[in-house]
Amino acid sequence: MRLSLIPAAAAAVLLASTVSAQAASYAIDPTHTFVTFEISHFGTTTNRGRFDKKEGAVEFDRAAKTGKVTLTVDTTSVNTGTAAFNKHLQSADLFNAEKFPTMTFTADKFVFNGDKVAEVAGTLTLLGKTNPLTLKATNFNCYQNPMLKREVCGGDFEATLDRTAYGMNYGIDWGFPKDVRLVVQVEAVKQ
Repeated sequence: MRLSLIPAAAAAVLLASTVSAQAASYAIDPTHTFVTFEISHFGTTTNRGRFDKKEGAVEFDRAAKTGKVTLTVDTTSVNTGTAAFNKHLQSADLFNAEKFPTMTFTADKFVFNGDKVAEVAGTLTLLGKTNPLTLKATNFNCYQNPMLKREVCGGDFEATLDRTAYGMNYGIDWGFPKDVRLVVQVEAVKQ
C-alpha cells in the first residue's frame, strides 16, 4: 500500500510544479509605453514621431524564459508636433491610416541574457504586410510598483526596419532612406 502512494505523491508534486511555472498575464500600460520612430532627413537632421494610442498584452514566464506579446498601435495617432506633417504621415503616401488604422507587433520568442530579456522576436504587420522583426532590449527590469501594489515589467527596445518591405516607398526616389529606427519603451502591469 505504501508503494502505491509514492507514484501518486510524485505526480502531485509534478503537477504542482507545472502549475506554478505557468506564464503570468500583463497588460501594457499606455501611460508608460511609447512607440517612436526616427528617419534621416537628407542626412542633415532626423525626423522623429510617436504614436499616442497603443494597447497590448504580454504573457511572461521568467522561470521558463518564455513569453508572448501583442502590441497594437493606432496609426491615426501619429504625432510629430507639426499638424501638417502628421496629416502627410497619415496619408496614402505613408501610413495610409484611413485604410490601415493599426500596425501590430506580435512575438512569441523571448531571448534572455541571464534573467533579463535581451530581445523579443516576432512579426510586424504594417500596411497589410507582415514581416519578421526583432526588438533588441537596451534596458529591462521587473519591479514591485509601490502605487499599484503589483509587479511591473518592461524596458526599452529598438529595431531598424526597411519601410519598403511594407510598401512604404514615398520619397525613395528623392533620396529619403528606407531604414527607419523604431524605439519602443514599454511597461506592463501584472494582472
